[in-house]
Amino acid sequence: MLRSPFFYFIILLFLFSCEEKKTINPKIESIEKEALFFRNKAIENFDKQNFNTSYNLYNKSKALYEIIKDSANISYIYIKIADIHQRNGDYYGSKEIITEALPYIKKGVYSASANNSLGIADKELSLYNDAIFYYKKAANEFTDPLLQQGPLQNMAVVYTLQKKYDKAIPILDSLLQSLSSKNLREKAKPEDKSVLLDNLGYAYFKNGMENKGFHLMNEGLQIRIDNEDTYGSIESYLHLADYYSKKDIKKSDENALLAYQASTKLNSIDERLEALQILISNDNSPNTAKYTQKYFTLNDSIIKVRNNFKNKSAKIKYDAKKEKDENEKLRLEKAENQLSLQRAKYLKIVSVIVFAFLVILIFILIRYYKNKNKAIEFKTSYNTETRIAKKIHDELANDVFQVIAFAESQPLSVENTKENLLQKLDDIYSRVRGISRENNSIDTGANFTHSIKEMLSAYNTRERNIMVTNLENINWENIDDIKKITISRILQELMVNMKKHSEASIVVIRFESDQKSISISYRDNGKGCEKSMVVKNGLQNMSNRILAVNGTFDIETEPDKGFKVKISMPEQTQIKVKEKFAY
Repeated sequence: MLRSPFFYFIILLFLFSCEEKKTINPKIESIEKEALFFRNKAIENFDKQNFNTSYNLYNKSKALYEIIKDSANISYIYIKIADIHQRNGDYYGSKEIITEALPYIKKGVYSASANNSLGIADKELSLYNDAIFYYKKAANEFTDPLLQQGPLQNMAVVYTLQKKYDKAIPILDSLLQSLSSKNLREKAKPEDKSVLLDNLGYAYFKNGMENKGFHLMNEGLQIRIDNEDTYGSIESYLHLADYYSKKDIKKSDENALLAYQASTKLNSIDERLEALQILISNDNSPNTAKYTQKYFTLNDSIIKVRNNFKNKSAKIKYDAKKEKDENEKLRLEKAENQLSLQRAKYLKIVSVIVFAFLVILIFILIRYYKNKNKAIEFKTSYNTETRIAKKIHDELANDVFQVIAFAESQPLSVENTKENLLQKLDDIYSRVRGISRENNSIDTGANFTHSIKEMLSAYNTRERNIMVTNLENINWENIDDIKKITISRILQELMVNMKKHSEASIVVIRFESDQKSISISYRDNGKGCEKSMVVKNGLQNMSNRILAVNGTFDIETEPDKGFKVKISMPEQTQIKVKEKFAY
């Protein structure tokens, strides 16, 4: 369906053929100059598809032309306003605008354009017979053969929608042939041929002549691509998507997606919805549910936008009618000046408020995360100190007391007693070394993997097998020191927890990494426990350490079913935690 190309011809025709008589009255000249300025600005914004801005400018221009009773320009502007209503989906509003324009429209190019616009509105409202009636009137009223092509082609499109291909194809074929004539070839634009090729090809395809239709549609698309006719290519992609829907669903989806992307770029809502309908109907993508949601969201959104447009256009019409009784030029100048000053004032106030709000928000967030991280660091440090104190008390204090009591009560001169005392002292020394090893500083340099292996090997016994995989495959040079310390302490926590609670015979630790994160997978075949008891079993520090570096973890465990934990953390951390808080 053609909505805009013939209007561009009307614009050119108007600019080069309409001769306005110069008036001696300077006031009329001033109004005419201002009206022309608004009209040209409206045309400029219309071509850029800034339709709301164009709508306002056209109404301002129309109000000024009504003061000087310039019926030609009033007719032209009414037709353009009706076109904007159509582009916003307000086809009844478009017909109402054309009806308002009838007193100003004289038979000729504007009358033909008005009938063509009425035909477009009726076509979109599915009043096909009425649409054909108006298209025929428009074609008869256009005297330029090139301008006649618009309504005739629109008529053929309606016949295609009615499945009257025997009527549509001859019209389109005749129009395409006429473009080859010298008279039209010199005035025609590439898009004139491309739209004919596309519509003719689509009609052939629908009439069962699929190969011929496909080649014509493809030729039309290529012309549009070569001439960077993005808007025109949307219709080509939609037709090809329809063509492939019964032959190659994948290609149908590709063309529908191209139509969707182009219509999104140009904000062509109806075409976006049509492309989404094809994608949903094909149901050949894992994104079908996503397309369905987009369709309903977009449909609801455009209904609201178009309702808002109707309300806005009604208000503009009311204001325009009211302004006819006032001094148009002075009132508009005053309103524009006040609006500019008010906008500048409000914009300045809003900018200051938004800036202040953002500064305060950023400050609050920085303080919040800083305090949060300090709390985590403090809690980790406190828990570590408490754990060390408890371990010294539970594991060493009683043993030291027993050794003192043993030394006081037994004769140290006896060899067997001395050996027994030395054995007890050696056992205490080993325990002290173990506590020291768990909490000493960590080598985060080139020997990091060696220190990890050495730490884990301390828990490897004849009854327990510790298996580590992929440790050397990690690019540890990309991991910051804080993360290395955290990983080492987490593994110590897991080993201590395993030794004290799980009674596992097999422990498997696997390291993995990608460009953004590193993950550690731990599992054993121990006795497990209730998931709610995990933190109580000595893993609170592990949880705090992971959270402190923006990591995540997931624990799976049940009684008699072993213990599993998956830990993931980003390779680089933004939190500067001192090593003493990582103990």
